[in-house]
Amino acid sequence: MQGFTEKIVGLMKSHNLFESQGGPIILSQIENEYGAQSKLLGAAGYNYVTWAAKMAVETGTGVPWVMCKEDDAPDPVINTCNGFYCDAFQPNKPYKPTIWTEAWSGWFSDFGGPLHHRPAEDLAFAVARFIQKGGSFVNYYMYHGGTNFGRTAGGPFITTSYDYDAPVDEYGLIRQPKYGHLKELHKAVKMCERALVSADPVVTSLGNFQQAHTYTSESGDCAAFLSNYDTKSAARVLFNNMHYNLPPWSISILPDCRNVVFNTAKVGVQTSQMQMLPTNTKMFSWETYDEDTSALDDSLMISANGLLEQINVTRDASDYLWYITSVDIGSSESFLRGGELPTLIVQSTGHAVHIFINGQLSGSAFGTRENRRFKFTGKVNLHAGTNKIALLSVAVGLPNVGGHFETWNTGILGPVALHGLDQGKRDLSWQKWTYQVGLKGEAMNLDSPNGILSLEWMEGSLAAQTQQPLRWHKAYFDAPEGDEPLALDMESMGKGQIWINGQSIGRYWTAYAHGDCSGCSYSGTFRPTKCQLGCGQPTQKWYHVPRSWLRPTQNLLVLFEELGGDPSKISLVKRSMSTVCAEISEYHPNIKNWQIESYGKSEEFHRPKVHLHCSPGQAISSIKFASFGTPLGTCGSYQQGPCHAPTSYDILEKRCVGKQRCAVTISNSNFGHDPCPNVLKRLSVEAVCAPMTSTTAQPGGN
Repeated sequence: MQGFTEKIVGLMKSHNLFESQGGPIILSQIENEYGAQSKLLGAAGYNYVTWAAKMAVETGTGVPWVMCKEDDAPDPVINTCNGFYCDAFQPNKPYKPTIWTEAWSGWFSDFGGPLHHRPAEDLAFAVARFIQKGGSFVNYYMYHGGTNFGRTAGGPFITTSYDYDAPVDEYGLIRQPKYGHLKELHKAVKMCERALVSADPVVTSLGNFQQAHTYTSESGDCAAFLSNYDTKSAARVLFNNMHYNLPPWSISILPDCRNVVFNTAKVGVQTSQMQMLPTNTKMFSWETYDEDTSALDDSLMISANGLLEQINVTRDASDYLWYITSVDIGSSESFLRGGELPTLIVQSTGHAVHIFINGQLSGSAFGTRENRRFKFTGKVNLHAGTNKIALLSVAVGLPNVGGHFETWNTGILGPVALHGLDQGKRDLSWQKWTYQVGLKGEAMNLDSPNGILSLEWMEGSLAAQTQQPLRWHKAYFDAPEGDEPLALDMESMGKGQIWINGQSIGRYWTAYAHGDCSGCSYSGTFRPTKCQLGCGQPTQKWYHVPRSWLRPTQNLLVLFEELGGDPSKISLVKRSMSTVCAEISEYHPNIKNWQIESYGKSEEFHRPKVHLHCSPGQAISSIKFASFGTPLGTCGSYQQGPCHAPTSYDILEKRCVGKQRCAVTISNSNFGHDPCPNVLKRLSVEAVCAPMTSTTAQPGGN
């Protein structure tokens, strides 16, 4: 470990990357979330942490070292917090800054589980709550999601997508409103900077669940955070002889202790809805090759009495391990003369298994992330004489958190037994088993452009008549025009792996999501089970294809399908913004309403604006909904409320259609007259984005 650490630090130093050398790196971290493990190991764990900290500090980076989730990090290493909230965290010494190294912007997904959504209002609330209590530094995890290409997804069972509901999504596109709302939060915090760095906060109670954190400097700077921890009710509070309305579970930021420039629960930026649109790309001439389960390569085989643990045998060279044995059935067995077929029971420690009896798929069984262990139970069709039983055990990622990985088992550790024979149960666990690591197609490099040449592939149209398990498929395609991010829609397939031009896209699995997608409120403590999406859909059906992996023409797509699927329905799609929504009320907090120069003076109230913008290369093609008044519903399902300005559509169409971006001020005069006096009004808009048809689209004004 010392060699590794010194190597990395040396590389960074050689490029002058540390802040002490004028570079951008301001912190270094040694170890990651080791604390729980350290406690389990007792003295040995403590000694290791002490050694690791000393070793890191001695590399001399010139910037501080941190350890996250490590309460006993020794000086000068700073212990830091990871989590959904870190406002209750205190470092282990009063002279260490309070650092939040991982503010979790969402959560990862696992095959068979739902997607997890963390509302922008709650994430902003968590960060504001940390800053108001004197937090020094926040780093998001993840800020940009991403993709676990190849077999790098861990877990086990974590999906190939690691989108994480992050502000920048898996495809590198901005996720609104999360990105924009956080950007406004950071701007508001930055405006408080002089007061924040000059003092500790003075905390005053404004009610049962309400507080003010006030920062004042000797030079007269003043900043305040007004918080409402009530999860159900808004609160009207009195602060500095002024009244403020605080939505439930929210914090208002006042950089001058007077004007609210941001409230965590009031989202003023647009919501963007993304769509996967078809490309004009055709997959040319599917061909197939069946993994030969009968002619296993003797030179690659090992034999043993009894069942072996999978990772110890494969050394992770492949997800796949064959467990092969045979069973002799006497001709007098009653099931051969119309009796009930015997039952095979296979107990596995994970993660999936496909059962082949005399070369025919007899069934499959799968574990889950919660329960890796599972049992296959199925009737098997045996004949008199020798029967070959081949079990293909499949790993779906290695463990990625915890201690003693060497004690985590994968594969078929038994028992494996036949029930329902004339003499009862026959346990096969301790007889002779033969093992082969990986697939024949892997050994032949079928996934690479060079490996596919030496083979007789079968034309896809012939293969389509039967959906065979353990089948390789290949096709060629040309790269689509444009620069939108691309993905493969794999919904028609079962489970397997994908390669493009020899590069592994990763594992795919059309496992359907189970969960509770009944609803989601931003208020109240967040946990991953709180806001679930995608129940009843495949956890992941789109698989990111980096454009940088593609050539203009003749790209080779190879997949290995374990269960049998229809590759002719696979399509290449592009990710694009389809609609944008925004809603904003008359008195939405507005950063323009406070300038340092005007501190203490009365000034005109800057009316908020609704801002809409499409992706580069797109323009607003139509206004699907517009209402200034008291509209109802949410993005995608707006409807007019009891109060509505009849000019709403005309104004929005005139200002926005044909433009990439536009802004409309929220004011009665803009909409002709006040549609309902003495009522707080808001403007809700849903606009459609489409590719620009001409070069005339211009940025919009007011």
